[in-house]
Amino acid sequence: MGVRLMVVDDHRLLAEALASALKLRGHRVLAAAAPAAGAADLVIARAPEVCLLGTAAPAEPGIFDPVVKIKRERPQVAVLVLGPVPSPRGIAAAFAAGASGYVRHDERIEGVERAIMKARAGEAAVAPQLLQGAFGELLNPAAQPDDEAQRLLEMLTPREVEVLVRVADGEDTRRIAAGMGIAPSTARTHVQRVLMKLGVGSRLEAAALAARTGLLDRAGSLRDASAD
Repeated sequence: MGVRLMVVDDHRLLAEALASALKLRGHRVLAAAAPAAGAADLVIARAPEVCLLGTAAPAEPGIFDPVVKIKRERPQVAVLVLGPVPSPRGIAAAFAAGASGYVRHDERIEGVERAIMKARAGEAAVAPQLLQGAFGELLNPAAQPDDEAQRLLEMLTPREVEVLVRVADGEDTRRIAAGMGIAPSTARTHVQRVLMKLGVGSRLEAAALAARTGLLDRAGSLRDASAD
């Protein structure tokens, strides 16, 4: 039985070509293209079983915000990110946002279909070589340049920096919310955005990255300076 799905990408020719190929294989394609800004709303309105969501820059901060919105409003929709060869951190960010998998733009249609079926079944759908690259990065992280902490700090808002410091201190969502005077749902959203911006898949990875790059020391200095 075919899958009820959507192909959402701002490159219309790519989206329509993939949609046509999937229709020929018996799937029900609800939409073929949409601008990136409206992608999440379109998916939420149509509520497919699986959505193939195109992206051109998997390492860009906030690029997976549509995935977060879709999963918040329609948690039953499995989202497969469709994009170029990603960095290991890009894959981690996609999964942190709630994606069910990552499919390369140059994947054969058989591979795309396998990923769709896995996603519908609730399984992670990502090529083994991409997973190997992600594991390699986590086990043997590349040396960070001296200004890496500053670059990361510039990606985060002051509130997100505070959230990261609290995460590194081992605070859970409830304690973060209480300490910052915000709702637990808001604290959870802040944590998720921090993970996405840092390109990591867990709080532990975020804390390790912050400690390794000296970001925590830099953030502490900034906080002390603002308090004076």
